[in-house]
Amino acid sequence: MSQSDRGLRRLAAGTLLVAFQGTTAPGWVSRELEDGLGGVTLFGFNVADPDQLRSLTTSLRGAGEPVISLDEEGGDVTRLAYHVGSPYPGNAALGAVDDVELTRQVYRAIGSELAACGVNLDMAPDADVNTEADNPVIGTRSFGDDPDLVARHTVAAVQGLQSVNVAACVKHFPGHGATRVDSHLAIPVVDVTPAVLRARELAPFQAAVEAGTKSIMTAHVAVPSLTGDLPATLSGAALTGLLRGELGYDGVVISDALDMAAITDGVGLGGGAVLSLAAGSDLLCLGPRPGYDDVLRIIAEIVAAVRDGRLPVARLEESAARLAVLRSWFGTPGESPAERNGVGLHAARRAVRLTGSTAPLVEPLVIEVDTPPTIAVGDVPWGVGPWLPEAEIVRIEPAAADVALLLAKARQRSLVVVVKDAHRYEASRALVSALVAARPDATVIEMGLPIWRPGSAAYIATYGAARANAQAAVELLTT
Repeated sequence: MSQSDRGLRRLAAGTLLVAFQGTTAPGWVSRELEDGLGGVTLFGFNVADPDQLRSLTTSLRGAGEPVISLDEEGGDVTRLAYHVGSPYPGNAALGAVDDVELTRQVYRAIGSELAACGVNLDMAPDADVNTEADNPVIGTRSFGDDPDLVARHTVAAVQGLQSVNVAACVKHFPGHGATRVDSHLAIPVVDVTPAVLRARELAPFQAAVEAGTKSIMTAHVAVPSLTGDLPATLSGAALTGLLRGELGYDGVVISDALDMAAITDGVGLGGGAVLSLAAGSDLLCLGPRPGYDDVLRIIAEIVAAVRDGRLPVARLEESAARLAVLRSWFGTPGESPAERNGVGLHAARRAVRLTGSTAPLVEPLVIEVDTPPTIAVGDVPWGVGPWLPEAEIVRIEPAAADVALLLAKARQRSLVVVVKDAHRYEASRALVSALVAARPDATVIEMGLPIWRPGSAAYIATYGAARANAQAAVELLTT
């Protein structure tokens, strides 16, 4: 391979954030990092504990100067605490409190933990304005449905993370909050006018640009008035015309995972990589499915696209220059990372809301209404069990529930029903309604968005299903 060929391949590899299975990096990742690979994206299956993660990131840095990223939003989406649930409430809870200093403190604490583990870029905060109640992928990940509220908390989150030299990645541009389709499965459409888009969806991103966010993530969302049928990840009008041109952003643009169906079902991994780079992305995120053979094919497709004129080499050089600036920022002295200081539980306690009144618990039966996990969240544990060891916990599939049997089991006992996003699931609402009709003295705990409420004696809204949210709810229940 000639020197120019090696240089072009290095530029192409430098645009990729790859994933891998396991808690240690396979040999191919280290070899590719030495040959210029952009970095890695870590998932819950890569993380066992802080010491292991620190060893992993140290080994990765030994092979190059990688971007080491993961999705640590707090709340439902966590990688550091994937196996037990996050000690931090998510954005919906922080938006409910609406104290920007608290949001800044929570994200600083999250950033401190990431920095201590060797992670230098957090794919957070979520800056989507969640105007669609039935949104299947955002929900409690959003600060709320008001653009100004979302904007000010997005800025606070960016400031919190970047105060400890962890780069923020504000997502999902130009806005995923008005969708009813999960882009992991298909292309959602946000069919709004340019005026609505600018006033609503774009407000948090404009604020984040002005606050100096180091990176922004694209959405696999089509906005017909802006992108036509294309998802924004592949749209030059969105990434170059709007984000770079109109909003004046010159930081790093990171694609959402290219192995999501919104991309692969249309143009494939390699085609998506080329189109996204041409549109203005700098780093291409790959989820957990593509293996090393896929990575090699993507690199080869990018190289081929440069050679046949589909992708200007200047576009790759521009991305490399932006990443060099980001890596230089990683290396600048920041404030010393602080240990976790209990701010997560403090925030969850401020967010939780009780309507009605609770009674002292008597041999409590807790019915947790099972809710299918989203792809973004994964199978993170949730529920109140860790904080109510004296209770009998029953996890129920709502469609298969025997209401009469459950009510008989709860006779002469306190009944607590725990649900998540009941407004989105008819079977969950039907089960909760049947239980509360027979037991109006029951307490219902909603661990998603509190949009639908049954007529129970007490109703506790947590605004999220993180471990901290559950503890805060149980404290209200038992005091």
